[in-house]
Amino acid sequence: MNLATTIRAAADSPTDAVSNVYATIFSGANITIGLIVYVIIAIALWKVFTKAGLPGILAIIPIVNTIFLIKIAGMSGWLVLLYLIPLVNIIFAIVVAVKLGKNFGKNGVFSFFLLWLLPFIGYFILGFGSAQYRRA
Repeated sequence: MNLATTIRAAADSPTDAVSNVYATIFSGANITIGLIVYVIIAIALWKVFTKAGLPGILAIIPIVNTIFLIKIAGMSGWLVLLYLIPLVNIIFAIVVAVKLGKNFGKNGVFSFFLLWLLPFIGYFILGFGSAQYRRA
């Protein structure tokens, strides 16, 4: 379905336009791409967790991996609740990335760009690279 057809459908019936949006979002291709990205990040986090002395299997569980990533950064796992507050979650994610990078001996620029903006690259560098975990 091309853009012109979608626009025409939106003009004809708003219900059809909404169903077309849902069909696009929940298509098999989007789900497959999302699953592939999740598996790639889980593999990278597995290595990061094992370097930090935690079981790598924790990287597979969606919310648990975030809690333990915060713990590896040297903060309380309860702070994961800050991810639920709009705008605070962005600032907190940057703080976690910088502290995580610091505990692995990386500087703030590395942490900001490769652990916050491009985590699928940064976690691979931490996990499979020569970085050593130092507890804060």
